[in-house]
Amino acid sequence: MNFPLKSILLFVFLSISCVSFSQTNDSIPRKKITIPRITEAPKIDGNLNDAVWQNAPIATDFVERQPNNGKLIADSLRTDVKIVYDDLGIYFGATMKDPEPDKILKELTERDGIGNDDFFFILLNGYNDRQQSLQFIVTAAGVQYDAKMTNENEDSSWNGIWYSAVKINDDGWVAEIFIPYSEMRFPNKNIQLWGLNMEREFRRTRTRYSWSPVNNAKGSFSIYDGEIYGIENVQSPTRLSFQPYISAYVNDFDGKTETIINGGMDLKYGINDAFTLDMVLIPDFGQSKFDAEVLNLSAFEVQYQENRPFFTEGTELFTKGNLFYSRRVGGYPSGFPNLSENEEIENYPSSVDLINAFKISGRTDGNLGIGVFNAITERTYADIKNTETNETRKELVEPLANYNILVLDQRFGDNSSVSFVNTNVIREGDFRDANATGLYMDLTNKKNTFNYFANAEGSWVKDDSEKFGMEGGAGMTKISGKHRVSGEINFRTKDYDINDLGYSSNTNYINYAGYYGYRYLQPKGFLNNLYLNFNLNYFRRLETDLYNNFIFNFNSSFTTKKFLGFGGGFEMTPFGKNDIYEPRVEGHYVKVPDYYNVWGWISTDYRKKLATDLTIDWYKYNQQGRGELRLELRPQYRVSDKLKMFFSTNVILSDKEEGFVDLENDDIIFGTRDRNTIINSLESQYIFNNKMALNLSFRHYYSEVEYSKFFTLQNDGELFENPFYDEDRDATYNSWNIDLRFSWWFAPGSQLTLLYRNAMENYLSDSRINFSNNFNNLFEEPQLNSLSLRVSYYLDYNRLKNWFGPNKKTNDVSLSLQNEKMNKSAFFDKRNLRH
Repeated sequence: MNFPLKSILLFVFLSISCVSFSQTNDSIPRKKITIPRITEAPKIDGNLNDAVWQNAPIATDFVERQPNNGKLIADSLRTDVKIVYDDLGIYFGATMKDPEPDKILKELTERDGIGNDDFFFILLNGYNDRQQSLQFIVTAAGVQYDAKMTNENEDSSWNGIWYSAVKINDDGWVAEIFIPYSEMRFPNKNIQLWGLNMEREFRRTRTRYSWSPVNNAKGSFSIYDGEIYGIENVQSPTRLSFQPYISAYVNDFDGKTETIINGGMDLKYGINDAFTLDMVLIPDFGQSKFDAEVLNLSAFEVQYQENRPFFTEGTELFTKGNLFYSRRVGGYPSGFPNLSENEEIENYPSSVDLINAFKISGRTDGNLGIGVFNAITERTYADIKNTETNETRKELVEPLANYNILVLDQRFGDNSSVSFVNTNVIREGDFRDANATGLYMDLTNKKNTFNYFANAEGSWVKDDSEKFGMEGGAGMTKISGKHRVSGEINFRTKDYDINDLGYSSNTNYINYAGYYGYRYLQPKGFLNNLYLNFNLNYFRRLETDLYNNFIFNFNSSFTTKKFLGFGGGFEMTPFGKNDIYEPRVEGHYVKVPDYYNVWGWISTDYRKKLATDLTIDWYKYNQQGRGELRLELRPQYRVSDKLKMFFSTNVILSDKEEGFVDLENDDIIFGTRDRNTIINSLESQYIFNNKMALNLSFRHYYSEVEYSKFFTLQNDGELFENPFYDEDRDATYNSWNIDLRFSWWFAPGSQLTLLYRNAMENYLSDSRINFSNNFNNLFEEPQLNSLSLRVSYYLDYNRLKNWFGPNKKTNDVSLSLQNEKMNKSAFFDKRNLRH
């Protein structure tokens, strides 16, 4: 234990020393534009014929970013962007030439979706720090996409309220955009200096052009922002909005029908120019996307994707360090009932109700990011039945609980930060409490050629007893040029446990990792790009010291100039593995023979109506008959710009795998099993227009397991055949889900969703069931049929104030916005809005 910690501290010291040595000046040229203030707002209709556009400054001379990095844009694709501002916000008028305007690609998608489309992209950074930006995209079909971008990490769950319109003409197409100040964050200063970059996607040749040139050879995209000058004496309006909702559900399950009506509200308040409060009152997540459930035979729980909007939007600060797994809030109860003789559990809740939750997040002028998250969950009970008297009682399995996160993230330089994260869970009474704290360093030298990182975390849990665990690591990466290398070391003690508000699986290890990569920086020959990657990972158990695994991995990726993607790889564990997790008992391990794994994949051109992804993945173990074959096929067909279909089938055939089965007295029972899994999914979308869509999602998961032999695990990791274990462990599991959803964005920020859901599952202690009988058994199970309607409406405080207060001139920018909209020429003419 002492050696790894000393190694890490030494590595961190050397890394910091290297960073200090590397901090030499390497200025990156930044394009600049000075924009004027206007007094009359243009109408957002896709026609740049308003007077304000006539003499507006022009951002031009776009440069190719992909695939031919640095090449000047052709005159036939000349792209000019006019930019102006007023008391209300900032306006963009982009003119994009196209020699064949009738061939402009304009596939319709739902909001926040980009398909086979040309698009125009704005990246705005109110603090001009080259690290955090707001992203606004409008496609040639008029569909909006927006996101928060932090060091190229994109959070597309954020939805801003902004206005856009597009128009295709004889010379190409035009995008006209208005972004209100209420959607932006900028310092409270008289003179503003913002970061800006803009891009154009020319989809027919899949080329991307940016206004401020980007060097693909090093650094992240955001460090190449240009700058906007000329914005003076603007105020951020009162940022207060409400989103009340009402929802109704009719659920039918196992012959019982219930009707549920809910109401609640989301609230967003700008505490000052930088910090925002988000709060959800009486939440309703009944229309969230279904989970992709599986038959889990591993030693760890399945980590599901978060689909609840409140927990996906604006969480870039809270995901620092991976201490926050939002599914814990409102997830499974932490307790389990104490059963007396002749008692059984009649109903154990699968989730805990959320009472309310809020987030406060923002960043100061000094680039200190601060985030606070808090949520409170309801008391939850299990139903216990006495099998002799048929009497029932309730037992508390989750008390009133508080979940809290504090994040401090100090950024400096172009792309560096030091962060502190603390998570805390407090449950009333004698239930489990937990705390986790992490420190993180992420440094990039000024030349943007090397990145250095280190982390240290501690976890504390109080249940029947107390335990404390640690995690840490450090590493360095060359992030520039054709040749990339990295090395790192990570460790985690056996008592490290962040599972009350985070997710941790493997513990009690130390890992040494190395990487070498080679890539094309420019197209060459018949290839647009090429990536070759080599990885080494060496794992050992910490307590007590034991070899765990050594993995060599090679993977590759190629894209031709006709946009055919393909690649493959090879992996091997030449010394086998001592698996310390599969036995489920501390101190034990099972020997896993060495294997080699080869795979290949191909992805056809997504510009075509029919496109396909195919992956073949094969594992062969150094053990007779043991191996695994994985096949995945994902064709998609675009019937028209409005109708498209996506299909996926995934087949996993595993022979003679060995895994944990049971604990019997002091024996750990393993079994040899064959496992076959088939996952089919279908998604179909019909997009009526850029506000209205119909979406069908279907998934069927099937997995069967058949055991042939059972073994007792020995202390040396070997398996000894156990002919006396005769439990039937064969199993077949099915999960079936259908969602049919109609969505309508009927006003900015406001949405109506009508959802029909059908779901069922079954688990049988049997295998090798034929196709027909399997579905007969599945459809004999109780089905959930649910029809729900949810309507949410976006209300802005400034608009409400204008409705109910006197319409008079004030210094409030947003009230001015409302008065401006009353003019005939105002952009808010509903006939011309494109949301």
